[in-house]
Amino acid sequence: MADPFDLLILGSGSTAFAAAIRASDLGARVAMVERRTLGGTCANRGCLPSKNLIEAARIVHEASHPRYSGLTPATVGVDFGALIAQKDDLVREYRAKKYASVAGGLADLELLEGDAVFLDPHTIALDDPAGSGDRHVRRVTGDRILIATGSRPTIPPIPGLDTVPYLTSDLLDADEAGRLTDLPASIAILGGGHIAVELAQMFSRLGSAVTIIARSGLLSGYEPGLGQTLGEVFASEGIEVLGQARVERVSGDGRGVALAVERPGGGRIVRAERLLVATGRTPNTDTLGLDRAGVTLTADGFVGVDAGLRTNQPHIWAAGDVIGRQHRSQMATPVGARQGRIVAENAFAEAGQRFDGTVIPRAIFTDPPIAVVGLTEAEVLARHTPAVAATTPLAHVPRAGAVHQTTGFVKFIASTIDERVLGVHLIGESAPEIIHEAAMAMKFEATLADFIELIHVYPTMAEALKIGAQAFNRDVSKLSCCAE
Repeated sequence: MADPFDLLILGSGSTAFAAAIRASDLGARVAMVERRTLGGTCANRGCLPSKNLIEAARIVHEASHPRYSGLTPATVGVDFGALIAQKDDLVREYRAKKYASVAGGLADLELLEGDAVFLDPHTIALDDPAGSGDRHVRRVTGDRILIATGSRPTIPPIPGLDTVPYLTSDLLDADEAGRLTDLPASIAILGGGHIAVELAQMFSRLGSAVTIIARSGLLSGYEPGLGQTLGEVFASEGIEVLGQARVERVSGDGRGVALAVERPGGGRIVRAERLLVATGRTPNTDTLGLDRAGVTLTADGFVGVDAGLRTNQPHIWAAGDVIGRQHRSQMATPVGARQGRIVAENAFAEAGQRFDGTVIPRAIFTDPPIAVVGLTEAEVLARHTPAVAATTPLAHVPRAGAVHQTTGFVKFIASTIDERVLGVHLIGESAPEIIHEAAMAMKFEATLADFIELIHVYPTMAEALKIGAQAFNRDVSKLSCCAE
């Protein structure tokens, strides 16, 4: 007989844990099913390990490229094996403290391992992860169900790709087969999105020769100036970027790969020791048997939900990466966590909460880093919203000049009706920290005047927001040191 649970959660990442914690607070008996490693993408092969290695690479680069005259460049030796080992230790420690320990502290939570597949709208079967002879080793039922199975790297249908060894972002994992333990002498990266650019700069700074092959350019879908500025930085660091490129075929073996690339100016063969595919994310929905649960998917395979994160089945919700960009959602750890909490409160407290993705700050941890919140200028124009934009180079920010970090800009987009800020886009030192001020301001519908009137600490990079707002009606190159 199937075991009954108040809430059955498929997945064990940030979305799942936020839902489990809140549901437990509300008295629910919860089961959480994981087919890979407890903690999901972020802790095991995403945010945590990538930022650890990106910072290590930054230290190596800063040592050999000091920004100050009078400082002698120094070479920092890279023991890649030891670097990976400390990353793995960090991942395992974080997983133990933030996931396993938290799960152990919830009295009414049961962790289940295996591949889940729906048998009917309330029942799943678990396949034995060890691969025993039994097709299904356990049946589990839930009065309410949350689909939080996340996403995986998209593998494009390129001829020959299935015949060569390649990497994905799973290379960052501490314990699975797709992990990388040796630094490649050269690496070709397919894709120009945030994962591609972060890992490209990381590998380059640690010593790999890097070539990026992007179908359009860097950071398509963001403000164009962000990708353009980052491309200039990459060129100065020796990272080759092939934009407007199409890969016709891939060949090679364990010793190297060759990519036949076509561009408007002609074709060429790109050779590298390793190939990294970073062309997007695919929702983990195809093996769940959602047709047997009666759950409707979107055209691109994401679970369809309403603003309360409920599917077309009233007792089944979905949240996190698996719903894609519906209701202006983002594939990001804190977004999934917020949605998991909303699901639990709607399911067990009848809270009637709706997910609002209007203000979600996002960051890309390159150097210089990028951070954005709100709409791009193209999105504003597409909505026919009366608006105006102003872009201010960081050279006008005193802190940036003082520490020789003037690469970058801040771009504001504001309504011409009431000067309410609609979007803020930053590339430059400390951008991921600065963007929270902009996000909080936008949450409360701040205007350009609100940014200008706020007294900022001098000298800080956050003054870029005040100066960027002032740029709409004055020449900011003629401001005094404290932007007044």
